[in-house]
Amino acid sequence: MAKDVMEYRKDFPLLMNDTSAYIDNAATSQRPQCVLDAELKFYMEQNANPLRGSYPLGVAATEVYEDSRKVVKEFINASSTKEIIFTRNTSESINVVAYSYALDNVKEGDEILVSIMEHHSNLLPWQMVADRTGARLKFIECDRDDASVDLNKVEELITERTKIVAITQVSNVLGRENPVRAIADLAHAKGAVILVDGAQSTPHMAVDVQALDADFFVFSGHKLMGPMGIGVLYGKKKLLKNMQPFLRGGEMIDSVQRESAKFAELPHKFEAGTVNAAGAAGLAAAIKYIQSIGFEYMQERELMLTTRAMEGIKKIPHVKVFGSDKPEEHTGIVTFAVDDVHPHDVSEILASDGVDCRAGHHCAQPLLQYLGVNSTTRASFMFYNTEDEVDRFLKSLATIRERMGYGN
Repeated sequence: MAKDVMEYRKDFPLLMNDTSAYIDNAATSQRPQCVLDAELKFYMEQNANPLRGSYPLGVAATEVYEDSRKVVKEFINASSTKEIIFTRNTSESINVVAYSYALDNVKEGDEILVSIMEHHSNLLPWQMVADRTGARLKFIECDRDDASVDLNKVEELITERTKIVAITQVSNVLGRENPVRAIADLAHAKGAVILVDGAQSTPHMAVDVQALDADFFVFSGHKLMGPMGIGVLYGKKKLLKNMQPFLRGGEMIDSVQRESAKFAELPHKFEAGTVNAAGAAGLAAAIKYIQSIGFEYMQERELMLTTRAMEGIKKIPHVKVFGSDKPEEHTGIVTFAVDDVHPHDVSEILASDGVDCRAGHHCAQPLLQYLGVNSTTRASFMFYNTEDEVDRFLKSLATIRERMGYGN
């Protein structure tokens, strides 16, 4: 049975020590004590270079690292641990695919399809591939009002020339979940592969990469209550086996001669150098923590918080929320603008009242340009936020125009 949220908050040292209302969870979440303990335990009890030493400490470090890979494999329902590659973050995971797969499989005249909703991390690598290969970059546009994607238009965009479709499962600006499986089916029907950015989905919903039929799936630890500096690239084994390593160096080899090398088997051929074993242990602890709570409880609370925020905003004049008017289609993300007030000023005033929000383009400038704005303010909720924090946010937001000299 799930605990009361105030009991869960006790698991988070920062939430107990910081008096501000932290609602910038789409950028990074807070870490429970068990994650901090897992990293500390590695350094205090198991610290050695994984995969290298055959002495007891080296074996222990390797076991921690590989056990963490098993936890990730189960978390996203991959078919094998060989399909789980540890990286630094989502950005690096996407770059691995861009450099190791796309540059060898995309040529002049081919097409790469991305959505207008993409974080820069899932756009810039494909711009690079298009520039180097002469491929054409095409965009899936969303509805400007509710952020939905028209599958009929997606089907028209995917052609025999389409080689890669890259799309976020959940928009980091609009919070809208995209119909990834349906898009995957359309891509595969034309012989294309699909990469799914799961950075915003994995913290809030169960992910099954086999059910999604994703060829590649990427996410970061720090958004799902895990450490910074650890990310995951999932790839179908048949694709990964034929890909050249993105980085080369220590540990990713089987043997090396003066003028050639034989690479290690999956997944290690993509994990050059000393790995972030402590980060992997922390990520595994974060996943186990999420599983101990359950997504059902987390989603129930996040929907309640989002609904409270959006209903409160409706009562405040001159504030516009972007995306759907349905809280259940926001995945805890509420992006908004205040008439006549720059989002940075909105954020500063909120911060002065002890409310932590993000302002700017949220690493999604093409999307904001498409929506007709340069920047916005974003409140993003995690299950551990409280009704009182939402109310503090709304109370401060309601005063901003007056404090900027515009009246109510």
